[in-house]
Amino acid sequence: MEVVFIGTGVGLPSKKRGTPGLLVKIGDEHLLFDLGPGIVRKILEEGFDYNEIDYIFYTHLHVDHVNDLPALLFAAKSPLALRKKDLHLVGPKGLKDFYTKLLHLYGEQLISSAYNVFLREMEDDVIEKGDWKITTRSALHTEHSIGYRIEDKEGKVVVYSGDTDYTVDIVKLAKNAHLLILECSFPNDIKVEGHLTPNLAGQIAKESKCERLILTHLYPVCDQHNILEDVRKVFRGQITVAYDGLRITI
Repeated sequence: MEVVFIGTGVGLPSKKRGTPGLLVKIGDEHLLFDLGPGIVRKILEEGFDYNEIDYIFYTHLHVDHVNDLPALLFAAKSPLALRKKDLHLVGPKGLKDFYTKLLHLYGEQLISSAYNVFLREMEDDVIEKGDWKITTRSALHTEHSIGYRIEDKEGKVVVYSGDTDYTVDIVKLAKNAHLLILECSFPNDIKVEGHLTPNLAGQIAKESKCERLILTHLYPVCDQHNILEDVRKVFRGQITVAYDGLRITI
């Protein structure tokens, strides 16, 4: 698996970090997790073709995680770069209603006869394909937020929490993961409900016994703190603060 951090920030505009977007390449398939504003362009900047995305997995339906979907669908209709590959949209309860309302709002601008769109809502569920398996569990953010566990056929495991507070479900999802990608929105002295701090991210990593922890979804205020050292006080494993363009192969 190759994991590419397209955007490691939040909805608050930043010159340093884009909105949430995580690309996982397994074999010939491209799996995108969250699609915030501006991520379609950043996919190109990282050397990938947005029309080659096979699946888009949403952790929840907040604007900073979903708002480039109409941009992607609009671009996919262009005869200059016509998409022909089917697109799978997967996410929590409410995804189908969200997609229906997008079509109601934009109509024919988003609808193409050149490919099909398949939708699937998940809670505690599993998708299995030839080269990978994805398991979901509830996250503690919105009513229907979910995190994802991606496992390839060689047994390598990547876990992506999406936005979440501390919850045993995410610990279970991340059990013995080779790569655990957790949000770490705020420093320890700013606790916001529904989000993690370095202490809490470290606690999840410690309890899950993951091999390597990556921190993402960072508000600009995190740049004023040494969040890496704060996490190290709790978790002794390998830790990385993500940045846009970071690539990891496992």
